Formats: sequence, structure tokens, C-alpha cells
Amino acid sequence: MTVPDRLVVRTTPVADPGDLVARLPHPAALAWIRHGEGIVGWGEAARLRLPGGEDRFAAADRWLRELFGAASVDDPVQVPGSGPVAFGSFGFDPKSPDSVLIVPRWVVGRRDGVAWLTTVGADADPLALVREPAAPSRLSWSDGALSAPAWEQAVERAVERIRSGRLGKAVLARDLYARADEPIDARVLLRRLADRFPGCYTFSCAGLVGATPELLIRRTGDRVDSLVLAGTTARGGDPEQDARRAERLFASPKDRQEHAYAAEMVRDALAPLCAELSVPDQPELLRLPNVMHLASAVHGRLNEARSVLDVVAALHPTPAVCGTPTDTALDLIRELEAMDRGRYAGPVGWVDARGDGEWGIALRCAEIDGTRARLFAGCGIVADSVPADELAEAQNKFRAMQYALEG
Repeated sequence: MTVPDRLVVRTTPVADPGDLVARLPHPAALAWIRHGEGIVGWGEAARLRLPGGEDRFAAADRWLRELFGAASVDDPVQVPGSGPVAFGSFGFDPKSPDSVLIVPRWVVGRRDGVAWLTTVGADADPLALVREPAAPSRLSWSDGALSAPAWEQAVERAVERIRSGRLGKAVLARDLYARADEPIDARVLLRRLADRFPGCYTFSCAGLVGATPELLIRRTGDRVDSLVLAGTTARGGDPEQDARRAERLFASPKDRQEHAYAAEMVRDALAPLCAELSVPDQPELLRLPNVMHLASAVHGRLNEARSVLDVVAALHPTPAVCGTPTDTALDLIRELEAMDRGRYAGPVGWVDARGDGEWGIALRCAEIDGTRARLFAGCGIVADSVPADELAEAQNKFRAMQYALEG
């Protein structure tokens, strides 16, 4: 943990900063961007690494309340993301010790036509750390914890457990390693992901970089929004094939069941926190460049003042990334995946001093460590799942980060 005695925070309106990724002067980038809007940050004014535990979200919220409550803040902009902000990324498993919050020294943001610069501490040239980004070179690839055939066997065992009645769904993930000649620069990956997947939330926090389609929760005042995704198919090679695949996905009992588990859990988790809550009866189709998902947009109004981290704690883990029942699915994941997911499929996003923020689920992502990248992909397994089909879906999901690394 690194904490200064007292943060001195100043936010000032600025002219449109243009491309937010291009503003990042250093590979140690912090980012949350969608359709060109969002916030980017660099430098560290404070950092908290959280041990595992069921109370980690509450502990993070307490730390931030104390830190931001004692800060001297000058923020005439007063929009979500202005003033002091913490970027965060939490481990998927409550036992994981990998959760981290970072308060950057500099933040540039743009939202609904308003742009700002936030500095923490003594004013200095935020571009003093400039280093030109260089694309990864001479990549080599290797299996992670399980080879493709071994992972198919894990899926088969999961299906057997589900058919025995022990659980309704489990999400199994696999990992893949890439190695480059030189340290991998997060800014290159952010650039490629933001350009190719503008409708996703492109993120970077403490080496975890990705573009997630799934909004776990957005809190703006008393309003909350979530986008539930479960049920997936690859895009077709032409418009006719694409339409056929979309029709099959929408009509698939397996995918509809998988989606219903996730949507019902989000509804049940948010209902006690909300005075109003709207959950659609039927999912819609979300088309991304490489895959299509069944999607349900959920909207509500909180029944009392709560930080976005309070809502994250109520939602994580969803059946979209774990399964149902949660505890049984989590035990099966620990048994069959043969790896520690780290922060993959955990909450990632940002929170400001007002408790506003946006948090996604860390999907379509990789953990960057020097010259090495560890990629992740997961699939929802239900009684009708076919191991070979699930492997093909996982390989499709790897392609977003493979593109980010290879260009």
C-alpha cells in the first residue's frame, strides 16, 4: 500500500483532448474508454493491493472514502470521473490476493462534450514520461494450464456434473501464453482494441488490458445500469451466414437457458438495492466484430446512497462468468480449470469521490508482465454443451487479444 498524507487534487476544464489513448505518455497506462469517451490516467498518487476475502469490496470502499474524504479537492467540472478517481481491478475468486486500486497522478477525461484534466500533487509536466509505443515483435505462443484436448475433457466432466443435477451452469476458462522479444506496451494494445471494438469498454489497470463487452454496473447518482451478456456465437463470413447464425443463437435453448441464469441473478442481486428496476423479458442481440451475444440491458434507481463498489459487491460473480449455484460452480471451477484466473473475469473499472463509476467484467483480456502476455477465454457450460463447440467458442474469444498483440 502506498498512501500520501493528504491528496491535493485539482481538476480543470480543458479543450477537447482528441484521442485519449494518444495522451498516454507511458506504458504503465490506466484506461477506461468506449466510443472515444472515458478517462485515461498515469502515474501513481496512491495504491492499495487487497488480500483475498469476502469483504474486499467493502475494504476498498472504506480505504477510498478515507483517502478521498481527507483530500483537498478543487473540482469545478463536477461530472462522473472528474476530481479524484481510482482505477481498480479485482480478482475473480474471493481467495485471490490480486485485487488492486490505483489513484493516478494525472487523469484526462471526456464525457458528453465536457473534457478535463485532473492532477494530484504538485503540478508537473504530465508528458515528462513520454516514451514512444512500439508494437510487440516476434511473438511466440504456448498453451496455458490445459491443452485444447485436456480442456475439452474438463468441459465433458463439467457437463456430467450438471446432468447429475449438482448445478445448472458452470463457466470454464482456459489460458494461452504469448511472448515477445521486447516488453509489451499496453498502449499499443489499447490503440488496436479501441479502434477495432469501439462499442466495448477498453480498459487497462495494473497490467490487465482488454476490451470487455459486458458492463457489470454503471452508477451515476442514484441511477444504475447493467448489460448482461450470456450466450455466444461466432460472426458469419457474409451477411447471409451472419443472419443464419444470429437466428440460431436467438432460438437456441442452450444459449437462452445460459442467458436466463445470468439475467435472473442480476435482477435478484439488484432488487434489494433498488427502488425501481427494469429487466427485459427477452434478450436482444449484440453484434461485435468477432462474435454475437444475447444481451439484456438492465436499469434501476437505488433506494439509498451507495457507492458503485457496494453494487459491484452485490453482483460479483454473476452466472455469466461463474455459474449457478454460485458456490457449487466456483468449487467446480477450482477443481477443473487447473489454474488461478487471477483478475480475469473479475470486476474492472473506476470509482470517483462521489461514488459514481463504471465497472465491467474483465473479459477478452490479457495480463501483461514484461515480455509475456497471458490471455484468457471462458465459456458457459450447461447440460447441452458439446466440448468441441465450447472449444471453438473459446478460440473465437481469444482472437480479440490475439489481434491486439499481432496487429
